[in-house]
Amino acid sequence: MPRPGRPHLPMRPLWRCRGCGVEWPCQPAKLSLLSEYQGNRTGLIIYLAQQMVEARDQLHQLNPDKMPDLTERFLAWARPRG
Repeated sequence: MPRPGRPHLPMRPLWRCRGCGVEWPCQPAKLSLLSEYQGNRTGLIIYLAQQMVEARDQLHQLNPDKMPDLTERFLAWARPRG
């Protein structure tokens, strides 16, 4: 359940949303990022790739036996369609 007034930002090192608790980027965060980077999809992809690398490193430190594949979670949704 969303928490009123809390932004949909990543809670590090777990990479869960501070606002709703699901994996970040959550749906509200995605919509916000698409709006913020409107007209600059390349900038959005670069930002998300940087976040993905940071998340991968932190999640790997928490669980060294598992190397998460975060491509779908961080990048696939942001690719231009068509």
